[in-house]
Amino acid sequence: MRFWWVNQNQTYRHEIRGGYLWSPKRNANGNRNAFYESMREVAPGDIVFSFKDTLICAIGVAQSYCWESPKPDEFGNAGAYWEDIGWKVTVLFTELTHRIRPKDHMDLLKALLPRKYSPLQDSGNGNQAVYLTEVPEGMADALVGLIGYEAQVVLHAAGEVLPVPADDLEEQERKIEHRIEADSTIVETDRQALIRARRGQGLFKDRVSRIEACCRVTKVDNPTHLIASHCKPWRDSTNEERLDGENGLLLTPSIDHLFDRGFISFEDTGRLIISPVAHRPSLRRMGVETDNPVNVGVFTSGQKKFLDLHRNGVLLQAMRG
Repeated sequence: MRFWWVNQNQTYRHEIRGGYLWSPKRNANGNRNAFYESMREVAPGDIVFSFKDTLICAIGVAQSYCWESPKPDEFGNAGAYWEDIGWKVTVLFTELTHRIRPKDHMDLLKALLPRKYSPLQDSGNGNQAVYLTEVPEGMADALVGLIGYEAQVVLHAAGEVLPVPADDLEEQERKIEHRIEADSTIVETDRQALIRARRGQGLFKDRVSRIEACCRVTKVDNPTHLIASHCKPWRDSTNEERLDGENGLLLTPSIDHLFDRGFISFEDTGRLIISPVAHRPSLRRMGVETDNPVNVGVFTSGQKKFLDLHRNGVLLQAMRG
């Protein structure tokens, strides 16, 4: 279990009632933002303290891992709204009747603030640049003690969380399919190839098969049991990239799921990367070696380009030092 602090001044009502956190992927200038990258580290059962108008107003339990998701329609122009696609996590929030003002308790909290990416200044004022940041366990314990019984109930419930799946990826991709189907500038054969590529079949699979011979992880080589999985997700790719054989790996369905949702990735050297938020017993049941280093072999220069995009835009993040 990890502990998080989210600043929700502008989006509190939408996120609390909707049961989620949402952030852009990057700053408006395209640069990385540590507080958006934190979304990729959240795991089911983690605790989230919601801060609004100088008060901790709610406490939540993460119900899912992070996934790519369109900006919620209800946001309108509230909050950070320069990207249409960002990160989303399902969170079951409890609004507090006993709301605490951290600034009133800085004699206790000041020594417990994180050295880096602190949600509070030493004065107790909030750091407005922060969206989501990790809270050290000692600080979390202090906050729970200040909130009291309501927080204890939430912590108890966190130990019984069963992860829920991403709930809008299918809808997102189906909308893209409909746009492709309606695009009269694309010839019929190409439209069908693009749609079949979403499912890892058709022309895209044929092109990937010219590069790949088997599942990189399980070594299954019967084409019937293999899917052509996109490194840069189909939903994020251009039409050209959706059919580019070097944007793909042949994977069994379970490995495709892990790769598509960011639980695994690969270094350019072939080393298998396992996200720290992944449930390792489940990975082992799916045929992934988790106790020893695994190297799946070399990649082409084109595959390396797309794998870099996967590591930086899909893989659920490693923990910061």
